[in-house]
Amino acid sequence: MTTELRVLEPAEWDEWYGMLELAFGGVTESPEERGLYRELTEFERSIGVWDGESCVGTAGAFSFRLSVPGGALVPAAGVTMVGVAPTHRRRGILTSMMRRQLDDVRAGGESLAVLTASEPEIYGRFGYGVTAYATRATIDTNRVRLTVPEGTDDVTLRQADPAKASGACEAVYARRVTARPGMLARQPGWEKQALVDPVSERGGASPRMCVLAERAGEVVGYARYAIKPDWSYAGAEGVVLLKDLEALDPAAEAALWRFLCSIDLTSTVRIHSRPVDDAWQHLVSDVRRCEPTQRDALHLRLVEVGAALEARRYQAPVDVVLEVADAFCPWNEGRWRLTADATGVTCARTDEPADLALSVRELGAAYLGGVSLTSLAAAGRVRELRDGALVETSVAFGSPVAPWLPHGF
Repeated sequence: MTTELRVLEPAEWDEWYGMLELAFGGVTESPEERGLYRELTEFERSIGVWDGESCVGTAGAFSFRLSVPGGALVPAAGVTMVGVAPTHRRRGILTSMMRRQLDDVRAGGESLAVLTASEPEIYGRFGYGVTAYATRATIDTNRVRLTVPEGTDDVTLRQADPAKASGACEAVYARRVTARPGMLARQPGWEKQALVDPVSERGGASPRMCVLAERAGEVVGYARYAIKPDWSYAGAEGVVLLKDLEALDPAAEAALWRFLCSIDLTSTVRIHSRPVDDAWQHLVSDVRRCEPTQRDALHLRLVEVGAALEARRYQAPVDVVLEVADAFCPWNEGRWRLTADATGVTCARTDEPADLALSVRELGAAYLGGVSLTSLAAAGRVRELRDGALVETSVAFGSPVAPWLPHGF
């Protein structure tokens, strides 16, 4: 096989994206979706593998800023649109694209790469660890009641056109980004993603709707959702399909949840992806009736260990030497001394004895504070070489709120 890996040209996009659709089952996306991702594609960060005149592999990256513990927004490559033609699997094409991509990310000065995985087992061998999880749930609103905090009744709700309300929603979102690790600061154009609503993807549901939460004339929250009507012999059994929800304070958030759980002619609120520590779980009277489940959401890789560990903050002082294994990006291999306290963070190479031994994959999993090093050690994936180092470091790496990815890419 003779193939060529090269940067994507704008004129090649349709064939390149068509190959990606083929790799994901051959269903052509709607013109609205295709148009958005054509607009968002960063051609200089997109690569294709070509066998003659046919595209047989795709990979791209978006230039994101990722919220990390401590509130900093760190440049990160959002790895995306990765696919290999069914006829060309197991020939090293994916590995060659991952190799080129991580080399480019490093050359561009980004210390982190993130992705969402169609198949989670694929990316561990390239050094990605699952760093954030998401909760799905189905709230039975016939059986579940909400207890809301003081001040909820002071919040007023207003139905709004999703497109016309986009600016107000984005302003709320922007104020929320640094409060939770894993959230993405919206780059220009990404605000359109929440508005793409092709009829072909609704599955019998309504067009997307939006409700704004306001206090004293200020928008303090929003929810975007759709309703799928349904009826049985006993009556209405409609489903509220939540797209996204953000609020600036507990009362505004509770007002939105109360609204969603009390819409006429519905009996269920279906949640697709929310933080694992989301507030709704403490508002409901019976969480069992909500059937929450978790799955992986965000995978993260440290491309430059020293710079990445210096970019975040730590919730307790720590002074630890990490022995890092990284076969795919060998520039990260070796010992790194991480020192952090209230005055700052340093992470530099050292010849001192190691306190913990782990691979870059475990560092990626623990990086945003939602996966503990102690749990990874219990699975044999982190080794303690100095007594007390594991607990000390695990506590320091933690986060007071769970990391969460607000939308896919």
